[in-house]
Amino acid sequence: MKDHLITEILQEMLPHLNNAQMVQLRATLTRCLAAREVTAHTNAVLSPTHKNNELVHMFIAAKKVEGCSEKTIRYYETTIRRLLSSSDRHLTHLTTDDLRAYLSDYQESRACSRANIDNIRRILSSFFAWLEDENYILKSPVRRIHKIKTAKIIKETYSDEALEQLRDHAEHIRDLAMIDLLASTGMRVGELVRLNRSDIDFERRECVVFGKGSKERPVYFDARTKIHLSAYMDSRTDGNPALFVSLQNPHNRLAISGVEIRLRKLGRRLGIAKVHPHKFRRTLATRAIDKGMPIEQVQQLLGHSKIETTMAYAMVDQNNVKLAHQKYIA
Repeated sequence: MKDHLITEILQEMLPHLNNAQMVQLRATLTRCLAAREVTAHTNAVLSPTHKNNELVHMFIAAKKVEGCSEKTIRYYETTIRRLLSSSDRHLTHLTTDDLRAYLSDYQESRACSRANIDNIRRILSSFFAWLEDENYILKSPVRRIHKIKTAKIIKETYSDEALEQLRDHAEHIRDLAMIDLLASTGMRVGELVRLNRSDIDFERRECVVFGKGSKERPVYFDARTKIHLSAYMDSRTDGNPALFVSLQNPHNRLAISGVEIRLRKLGRRLGIAKVHPHKFRRTLATRAIDKGMPIEQVQQLLGHSKIETTMAYAMVDQNNVKLAHQKYIA
């Protein structure tokens, strides 16, 4: 009860005192109340200014303003509301120990991976950091919950043979153009399906994609992609402005799920494991780095805001590491 009382007082004084004064106030309150009994009267219960749902709503609104995608926003909101449903306490009263216990119980009850738990920790960290920045809490309780160590899994890339098999066995010129565009540009599948025919510059062999965080960037394709993409567009008889559309009437814009299903079926038919759009992106990044492309340029090509993300995508060929060791060290 004393801790809650001190927290309530500190939160009320946040707009009026600087950091040094807040530290002094906390120390004074702790000392003065140490030898005193504190009880709550039923007709004078301390209650925060905003309810949990209101704080979550304001946080989600802030994320929308920052340009987060709908998928990201849904993930944030679902994660935070799941935390709220596990406790009847107000957000501003949750402690570091409460959140550690929640993460531990969640992992045990759902038998999920460490990577999944770290994603939850990261989202909660963002939320409570926002509460701190907006002066709803004094200090984020997630600060002392460190990044959870996860096993580094080397994700697969397409071999040259697998890429050629996918191209040779594409059932429609649309699918061939789609494979070529993903393989040569490294664009995200969400960027692919948002493209319009008017976005393609065949003369310069490039197009501008609309990526994460509402950011635009140019991507570039090779001569083979130009030929197959041009043949696909020439075969079109519909008036839909979308670059990739369904094969049947009314030829609607192809959705992400449509691309994934088509590629998955092709992979199963050829016996190629884990065929999906994102694998093309990882393959491009890995090959670019292996061939000596500066990591900063790969970062720009993929549209990553942080270079660490680019490094996580690119799986450097171990043979190249050995050759580099022999060249520069041995």
